[in-house]
Amino acid sequence: MYHVEDHHWWYRGMEAITRKLINQHIQTKTKIKILDAGCGTGAAMTTYLKDYGEVTGIDLYPQALDFCRKRNAKHLARASVLDLPLATASFDMVTSFDVLYEKGVMHEMKALKEFFRVLTPQGKLLMRLPAYDWLRGEHDERVHTNRRYTKNLVKKLLEQSGFIVEHLSYANTILFPLAVIKRLTEKILPSKSQSDLTLETGKFNELLKRILASEAFFVSKFGLPYGLSIFAVARK
Repeated sequence: MYHVEDHHWWYRGMEAITRKLINQHIQTKTKIKILDAGCGTGAAMTTYLKDYGEVTGIDLYPQALDFCRKRNAKHLARASVLDLPLATASFDMVTSFDVLYEKGVMHEMKALKEFFRVLTPQGKLLMRLPAYDWLRGEHDERVHTNRRYTKNLVKKLLEQSGFIVEHLSYANTILFPLAVIKRLTEKILPSKSQSDLTLETGKFNELLKRILASEAFFVSKFGLPYGLSIFAVARK
């Protein structure tokens, strides 16, 4: 992750979509306090999220936090999303990008209730999760996927945690057929388990980024009917 986040088409395309969602549904004129819950190696918190305010990152893994420090991240803590060592009502926005699906998060409802707790009144949660359990593949083995989601399930989990769901959409829709072919091929011709991030896209990297980024307007405005990821915006 650390070596590819800054240039890989998937991360750059998701950044464009995330920015559009924040601008459309969350951004205020003043700088806000942001918690990146499960910040990984820190690319989001040290690049585009900091444009919107002061970002605090938490992650369970010391190695991830070490990479965050290499990116000069300042506000960091080692913690689980299931038990945030943070004051109640202390953040205006919580972001959680591809975290709750992991095997280490056994009870996503507990994590969602923690997000709810640390948000200020009317604070917003912006979350991204992988879609469709039938799309499990070799990548899921490498990143320790416990479950994948549908839009209806995400809505149900958020509402049961106390949130008001304001916007839901699938994303990575245009490239969806290619992903389905890849996953089906893996089932027929299994190979050594590998992450999708290890696949070299070479000269196609910029094209793939542009294709994914082109969905930003539709994801943020109308929502897309299917895709490889799910975005949710919810309010406390």
